[in-house]
Amino acid sequence: MLVFFDESGDTGFKIGRGSSDLFTVTMVVFEDHDEATAAGERIALLRRELGKSADYEFHFTACSDAIRRAFLAAVSRYNFFFFSFVFDKSAFSAQQWSSSDEFYRYVCGLIFESSKPHLDNAIVKFDACGGRDFREKLGTYLKRRMNDAQSSRRAIKKVVASKSNGTDLIQLADMICGSVARAQNGKKSNAGEFYDLIKHRGIWVRRWP
Repeated sequence: MLVFFDESGDTGFKIGRGSSDLFTVTMVVFEDHDEATAAGERIALLRRELGKSADYEFHFTACSDAIRRAFLAAVSRYNFFFFSFVFDKSAFSAQQWSSSDEFYRYVCGLIFESSKPHLDNAIVKFDACGGRDFREKLGTYLKRRMNDAQSSRRAIKKVVASKSNGTDLIQLADMICGSVARAQNGKKSNAGEFYDLIKHRGIWVRRWP
């Protein structure tokens, strides 16, 4: 099982002064490695179809609406599912967490714990943002939280940091996460258009509080 993880928004709490109201995290899950490979190959082919270079990165906030539509339509037929957790920061105070890293781990814990019944020996890949120490602590935190020492079953086998610009399926997680965040924000006239293209792949989207 392969899991690709990404986020939309930021971890800041200066609401109305530059920070996003929402912080959205998304997990894209492939139960079959061959299906994941096929989806990655389709994304690579889409670059050529769009006349983009081989190192072009699909990033929801930077893409045009036309590219968003083309991307989501292209990947929607592949056999994956996703979970998204939308955290409304405007309902909380930054003082509840000692740092942005702690807040990030907290939100990661929420989505992984909620999706635990669906995970089995998963290799989790997320964007290699932040320092090495943060990445290692996040991996240790998730494995400790998700794996029961008294059971032979492991929800998470390994946590790997990968550069998003070289990992097409992290870009898939980014594009889906951006679609969910746009729909949840609801401020644009076409807020739900992109989410509608891939919502049939969603297990759940949860908003807190």
